[in-house]
Amino acid sequence: MNATDKIDAARIELLLGELRLPGIKLIWTALAETADKEGWPAARFLAALAEQEMVERSRRRFERHLEEARLPPGKTLDAFDFDAVPMISKAQVQALAAGDAWLEKGANLLCFGPPGGGKSHLAAALGMALIEKGWRVLFTRTTDLVQKLQIARRDLVLEAAIAKLDKYHLLILDDLAYVTKDQAETSVLFELISARYERRSMLITANQPFGEWGKIFPDQAMTLAAIDRLVHHATILEMNVDSYRRKAAVDARSGTSANPRDNQARGHRPDRNTRAHSSTNHESHRCRIWRRGQPRRIAACGVGQPGDGEHTGGCAL
Repeated sequence: MNATDKIDAARIELLLGELRLPGIKLIWTALAETADKEGWPAARFLAALAEQEMVERSRRRFERHLEEARLPPGKTLDAFDFDAVPMISKAQVQALAAGDAWLEKGANLLCFGPPGGGKSHLAAALGMALIEKGWRVLFTRTTDLVQKLQIARRDLVLEAAIAKLDKYHLLILDDLAYVTKDQAETSVLFELISARYERRSMLITANQPFGEWGKIFPDQAMTLAAIDRLVHHATILEMNVDSYRRKAAVDARSGTSANPRDNQARGHRPDRNTRAHSSTNHESHRCRIWRRGQPRRIAACGVGQPGDGEHTGGCAL
């Protein structure tokens, strides 16, 4: 490389830095040598540079979105044991992982079940899959976010704090049922639900069915209003299985695995009662949508007076 070439190379480095094109800056010298040797036309060389920049930007965007999402580590769909939660359809979850069918509409996803059933794992795994597709996600414990919103209300910036969350296509609220029944706490939670209604999606995990949400919100009117907004355009998944953590502890003492596939590989067969329990719950996940403006359907799930109506799909909530 002669003196002129060195000067040109230095100028290119400076220009690429000013233009904020780090992908091209990393690869242009190697591509230029290849182009010279193989006699590439200018258009091919420019296209190769542009493709490299796109790849680099996509990589950095993914890393940035993954960091801001605050997902728990190691929770992916590949690591999720669908055999342990037979009432959850793997095909349905994979369709949800694409995101475009529901995130563009501001629809919600609600996961119910006892502790240790895999709700948080599934929520985080869906978050990871959606980030890989280019969506922006935030995973947070409900109590942590509520405390931040309470501080924002105290500082008279609650509306701005909720508006900042609009940048996330999906807001994952883990363990909703652990929010204390306090007027200040649940009112900011209700304002968040109302603000995102039909605009931005929420994924909520809860140990308690709708009939128990009167313990979360201070009065029945707010409970009904919150449920009404959440279930309109919502998919509901019920994960009524025994605690995976408790089962793993018991299996560790007995020498078996909490993963049914591991047990089959070792010659263990699942317990007959476990198979029967899974079978009876197999259809419960098919309950999908309550229609807005029909509170009688909500009442059937225990929020209002029992016997007022019947939930579509045989919902056990």
